[in-house]
Amino acid sequence: MKLVIFDCDGTIVDSQAGIVLSMNHAFKSLHMTPPSRAATLSVVGLSLPEAFSVLAPEAEYETRRELSDRYKNAFRELDHDPSETEGLFPSCKDIIAGLAARDDLILGIATGKSRRGVDRLIEAQGWHGVFATIQTADEHPSKPHPSMIHQAMRETGIDAAKTVMVGDTTYDVLMARAASVGAVGVTWGYHHRDELQDAGAHVIIDEYETLPATLDQMFNGQSFAAVAEAAEDATS
Repeated sequence: MKLVIFDCDGTIVDSQAGIVLSMNHAFKSLHMTPPSRAATLSVVGLSLPEAFSVLAPEAEYETRRELSDRYKNAFRELDHDPSETEGLFPSCKDIIAGLAARDDLILGIATGKSRRGVDRLIEAQGWHGVFATIQTADEHPSKPHPSMIHQAMRETGIDAAKTVMVGDTTYDVLMARAASVGAVGVTWGYHHRDELQDAGAHVIIDEYETLPATLDQMFNGQSFAAVAEAAEDATS
């Protein structure tokens, strides 16, 4: 068996609008200048305490904690109609369904989202039982600490040589490299291709449809470096 771990925001879920709206509300409610859209999106993947340390480094600890609470409250207000601000990326649901149906793969999630946010996603998509292991910011240090991946491997009994992390940010890639697992970077999320490459992604893909073949290459006896070289040749 092989383990494929997915990030959520920016990899499975396109939640940019909700994240930016909630961040602007948090800062404005404390009479602070909101960060730019680019700055907000650049910290997606970090836990909220880490994110606000980046976005408001001059603020006192209590202020950053209040920002975090207000952000979470604002994001929860969007729950009444998440379709306005949160949806799956194209082909995501079909590809995940196909991978989940295979008898050689186990799927997992490792995300900076809260457990509540992941539970809402699973309920909305009817994904009960699809992901055998779910690791969230509620139980672990922020990415890129490898704790989430280590726990996912422990829970499934699968070792690093048969594990791949799929994510859209440098935090996902760095977490994967710290855990000595494969790192697939995706370009439809929050960080650019060159950032993913510099962080050490073994392979970078531009479409969900290419993920199954990429995973097969990575798991079928080829080293991660060899897969990356083959992917570069195919796009050159």
